[in-house]
This record gives sequence, structure tokens and C-alpha cells, in this order.
Amino acid sequence: METTAHAPNQSPESLGNQVRSAVIWRSGSQIIGQLVMWAATFLVIRILDPRDYGLFAMTGVIMLFLNMLNGYGLASGLIQQAEIGRREIRQLFGMLILLNVGLGVAQFLLAPLAAAYYRQPEITQLLRVQSLLYLCTPFIALPYALLSRSMDFRLQARVNIISSIASAGTALGGALAGLGVWTLVFAPMVLFTVRAIGMTIAARSLVWPIFNFRGAGSIARYGGVMAAGQLFWFAQSQADVFIAGRHFSAHMLGIYTTSLFLTQIFVSKFVPPLNEVAFSAYARIQHDGVAVANAFARSVRIIMVAALPFYFGLAATSEPLVLTVLGDKWAEAIPVVHLLALAMPFMTLQILFSPACDALGKPGIGVRNGAVGAVLLSIAFMIGVRWGVTGIAWAWIAAYPIYLAISLWRSLSVIGTSIRALADAIAPALFAAIGMALAVRLVDAALPPMSPLPRLAILVTAGATVYGAWLMIFARQVVRELIAIIRKQPLQAD
Repeated sequence: METTAHAPNQSPESLGNQVRSAVIWRSGSQIIGQLVMWAATFLVIRILDPRDYGLFAMTGVIMLFLNMLNGYGLASGLIQQAEIGRREIRQLFGMLILLNVGLGVAQFLLAPLAAAYYRQPEITQLLRVQSLLYLCTPFIALPYALLSRSMDFRLQARVNIISSIASAGTALGGALAGLGVWTLVFAPMVLFTVRAIGMTIAARSLVWPIFNFRGAGSIARYGGVMAAGQLFWFAQSQADVFIAGRHFSAHMLGIYTTSLFLTQIFVSKFVPPLNEVAFSAYARIQHDGVAVANAFARSVRIIMVAALPFYFGLAATSEPLVLTVLGDKWAEAIPVVHLLALAMPFMTLQILFSPACDALGKPGIGVRNGAVGAVLLSIAFMIGVRWGVTGIAWAWIAAYPIYLAISLWRSLSVIGTSIRALADAIAPALFAAIGMALAVRLVDAALPPMSPLPRLAILVTAGATVYGAWLMIFARQVVRELIAIIRKQPLQAD
């Protein structure tokens, strides 16, 4: 393993090729891994009951809260540093071990309190078993940081695919064996264990930790700011489950969280790996403001071209989609999926700001934005919970546009771009997605009564045709840009 790492000086063309390769391997592995996971997940959903997912969601609030402190912010600090040595690597490993052992102990002790809050005694044992997951984190976060510094996502890709297959097999086997909610506990444990072993081997990062942290102040401070931002992200992303878990039955909470899972597939599974690549790329060009602004606009344009038809299509086909993918026992999720899908474009755009601001040395922007989102969404959820699961869904639609507007005001000047440039980047996909959704609704209204699967197939085909045709007619430049990226052709400057 190299003892010192430098951020290399590269030409825009060389960096562009490296970014393309990183995106293909990082997001490509995510796609393959997620396809494997989804195939198992949707089979498992059809086997398990909504109550199982409700109980698991309750434990997830505690897990995600403590995971915000697990040291990934410290790992990001290592990525952002211009140079690192072997001592810094060993110090980071020591920090990660101390943090995660402490978090595991804290979760074990907090488990009965969480069970009392949710009025579900089973939560105690679920959380105590899940506390073992923290032992894997140091062996994932450190190699992740080292491989991300060099933008080597190929090895990460292979590990992600292997761990996803292992986890999917565990989930399906557990469901068929009748393990119920424990299926949802054991599958992530296998995922993390396999990933920890694979990442450590891939990065050759097994070092002896140092628990003397003298001289590691810059990484610790950067990691602390990142952790603060993650805490606010937790507050806004888990406030709904925390509030609803106290008021809803486990069954209805399972209906809501599974609806949220379905509508957040793109923003939670595809966008984060792209953001990881973007963070590394922005960090390398952080002294070239024009390049950062252009790269940000391009990333928004490309991501929204994929995101908007997914969300608008999900809203337009929520009934046949839920009945086909999840089954009749999940029919209560149909109106929830429809509403949540309309809120997700705002969330997708919102989370694209942080990588650029963080890489430019302004992580405080993300922290302040997260604080605003935590307050706005929590208030909205506390109001919406009075009207059940649809009330929570309407709270997303009411609060997220306000949150996004405030984030735009804070972030765009730091990134060096404008509202006009952002609107120009989004407009082609937005108009095409709106036209697609209207066409799908018209086709759906004209169809005779039929079973959900053929109905869904017809609507998806119609939507894809309309969306593709719209882009070819009205947004050819966007299509050419996508083709250039796929073919690894030079991209023209914006």
C-alpha cells in the first residue's frame, strides 16, 4: 500500500475519462448489485407481512441515527486531503474502531428504551443483534476512503456485486424459512460482513491502528462537520418514521415505509454512488470555479434525465405497479406511492448540492441546509400524521419545495452557477417527463379492464416511447451528450 497519496494534476480530458470510468464502475456495480437485491427484495416483500417491515423500520431509526456518527465523515476528510501518509491512515483506522465499538455498546443499552417508545417489545432483541453491524464499519470505511482517493471504483464494484448476491440469497432463504422480521436483520449483516472482508482485501488496508490522534486535527474537524451534516440528514430522513411509528400500527408503518422504499429507489440507490464519484471529481478541480460550475450543471442534467421519467412514470402507474410488484396485500400503498413519487424530484435535486459544496471546502453549507430541512420536514410530518399515511405523504409535497428553495439560495453562489443555468439543465427532462405522464394517463384511461401486469407493460412501453421521442425531437443536444458519455467521446464545454 502506498504510504503517501497525492491528488494528481490532470488534463480535463484525462479527468473526464477517469470520471466516466468511475461512474460506470461505481453506478454500474450499484445497478447490478441493486438488480440482484431487488429481485430478492420484491420476492421477500410478497412473502413477508407489512408488520415485519414496520418493526424493521422502527429499528432502522435507531440504527441510522447512530450510523451518522460511525466515521464516514472522517473517511471523507481523508479523501479531501491533498496528501496523506501511513500515520494518517492508521490514525483514521483507530478513530473508526473507537467510534464504532462505542456505538455498538450504545445501541445495545438503548434498545429497551426504543422498544418502550414504540410499544413493541420485540424491538429490544432486534436492536441488540443489529449492534454487531458496527464491528464491520471500520473495515469498510477505511478502504472506501483509500480507493475513492484514487477514484478506483472497479475493485469496489466487484465487492459490491459479491456482497449484494450474498445478502440477497440470505434474504430469500430467510423468508422462505419463515424467519419473518429476522430475515430483514440477517440480510444486512451478511451484506456488511462480506463487504468488509472484500473491501479490506481490495484496498490492502489492514493496518495496525494508532490511538494517539495528535496531528489528526484537520481530518477530525472536517469529519465532525460532515457528521453534523449527516445528523441533520438523519433528522429530516427519519423524522417521518420516528413520528409515525408512535402513532401508526406496525402494519400501517410497514405500508408507508415500503411505499417510501419504492419511490426512493432512484434517489437512495442510484444517486449516492454518483455523488461519491462527483465528490472525488469536484475535489480534484476545486480551484477551477468555472470547471466546477460546468461539471455541476452537467451532472444535474444527466441525473434528471433519468430521474424525472422514473418519478412521473411511478406516479402515473402507481396502481398496476404496486399490484404487480408487491401484490394485492399491499394495495393500501397505491395512493401513498402516487403522492410520494411527486415529491421525489425535489429531493433528488436537493442532495446534489452537498458533494460540490463539501469538495469546495464548504461543508457548513450542507450542515445549514440540513438543519433547515430537519425543522421544516419534522413540522410537516407532525401536522400530516393526523391524517394517516396519506397525510405524511402530503407533508413531503408541502415541505420539500420550500426546503429546496432555501438550499438553492445558499448553495448556488458557492458552486458558482445560477438559477437560470440550473433551470436550463433541468428543463429538457422536465418537459419530456410531463408530456410522458400525460400520455400515460390518456392511454390508461383508454384501456379496457385487464390484469395489472399487461396493463403495466402497455403503460411503460407507451411512456418510454413518448419520453424518448420527445427528447429526440426537442432535446437533441442532451441526447448527443448522453451518447458521447457512453461512447467516451470528448464532451464539449458548456
